[in-house]
Amino acid sequence: MKGWFDAFRYDGGPTLYNFSNRTAVTGDVTVISFLVIFVTLYIAFLIIFPGIRKERFTTFCAVTLSLLVGATILVSLFGSCWHMAETTLVSTYRAFSDEKISAHLGAYVGLKHVNITLRSANHSIDIDYNERFDWIDSQQMGDSFRKALVRGLPFPVLTVAEYFTMGQEGLAWGGQYRAAGYFAIIMLWTSLATWMLMNLMLIVVPRYGALLMTTCGFLLLTTICGYFGMLPETPLVIHTEGTTLNFKFGWCFWLVLIAGSICLTAGVIITTIEIINPHSFSTILEVDYDTPYDRHVIIEDSRGRKFQKKKTSSGRLEEPEGIGHRILKRLSSKQKEEKQHHRDPSKLPEDHHFELSGVPWRYPHRSSSKQHRGNEDDYRENESIMSRYSNLGREPHNVTIHEYDNGHQKSKVPMW
Repeated sequence: MKGWFDAFRYDGGPTLYNFSNRTAVTGDVTVISFLVIFVTLYIAFLIIFPGIRKERFTTFCAVTLSLLVGATILVSLFGSCWHMAETTLVSTYRAFSDEKISAHLGAYVGLKHVNITLRSANHSIDIDYNERFDWIDSQQMGDSFRKALVRGLPFPVLTVAEYFTMGQEGLAWGGQYRAAGYFAIIMLWTSLATWMLMNLMLIVVPRYGALLMTTCGFLLLTTICGYFGMLPETPLVIHTEGTTLNFKFGWCFWLVLIAGSICLTAGVIITTIEIINPHSFSTILEVDYDTPYDRHVIIEDSRGRKFQKKKTSSGRLEEPEGIGHRILKRLSSKQKEEKQHHRDPSKLPEDHHFELSGVPWRYPHRSSSKQHRGNEDDYRENESIMSRYSNLGREPHNVTIHEYDNGHQKSKVPMW
C-alpha cells in the first residue's frame, strides 16, 4: 500500500511540484469569449443560409454586418491593442545586476489598462511575463506600479510601466491615454446601444434600422476621431537599454475604423434607396415576413387597384381609372341615353320594328262606367302588344317612348 503514495516523494516529504511558478496569460479570456459567441452565431447562420430562397443578398449582408459591428464594439471595449509597440532587446533582468537577457518586449495600450509583456528569446531560459496595469481611477496606475516594485518584476517591465504613471515625476502620458480611453469607452457603449436598437428596427421597421445603422457607423467613426485627437501631442517613445519602443495604432483601432466606415456606407445606401423607392429594402428577419401580415402585402392591399395587375380581354394590363376618365365616361353614357331616346323607330331592326296604333289613355281614378270600359279595352290592347313581344324570343334593344293625349294632359308611356 505504501508504494501507491510514494510517487514524487523523497525521504517521506510532501509531493514536489517542479513547476510552481504562475503561467503567463497568453490570451484575454473576455475577448476570446466574445469572439467565440459571435463566430458561433455566424456559423449557425451560414448553416441555414442555403435554405433561404428569398432576399438572399440583403439578408446575408445585414446579418454579416450586424455581427461584425457587434463583435467589433465588444472586443474593442475590452481589448488591449489600441496603441502598441514591440521590440527585441538585450537588457538586465533585474536592477543592480549585471545579468543580461535577450527578450521580446511589448506594450499594448487598451482603453482602461496597459499590458506589458516580456518573453525570453532564448528558449533555454523560462521567462514569460504578461502584466496588466489598470487605470480605471486616477490613482490605480500609481498603486499598481508600487505593487510591481514590491513584487520585484523584471527591470524592462518596470521601465515601461513607469512611463504610464499618473503625473508622477513629470510623466503625463498616462493621464492623456486615460482621458482618450474614457472618451472612447463612452462612445463605444453608446454605439453598442445604437447597434442593439438597430437590430430591433431591422426586424420591425427596416427603414428605421437603416437610419440607426447610419447613426451607429457615425458614432464609431466619431470614436476613432476622438481617440486620435486626444492622444498625447508629443508621441510616447520609450527608451530602454539602447532600444526604443515607438507606438503605433493596433488592430482594435483599425477594426473600429473599418466597421464604422462599412456601417455608415451601408446605412447611407439603404436609406437613399428607401427614399427613392419606399419599402424596397427587406430581409427574412422581419417579424411578419411572408405572412398575411407582411408589410408589403398590407401596403399593396391598401393602395387598391392602383398596383394590382389584371389582364383585360385584349390581353393588356388594365389601367386604373382617373377622375377625368370617369367624368368623360359619365358624360358619354348620358349622350348615348339621349340618342337612344331620340332615335328614329324606322331605323330599328326588322325583329324590333313595330307600329302602335293610337290608344287613348285613361286614368284609373276616373269613376264613370264609360271610362271604366275604355280602360279595360286599353288593357286588352296593351296585353296583345306584350304577347307580340314575347313571340320575338328576346327583349328589344331600344324602346320608343310615345305620347298620348287624354284631352287635358299628355303622358309618356314607355313600351317594354
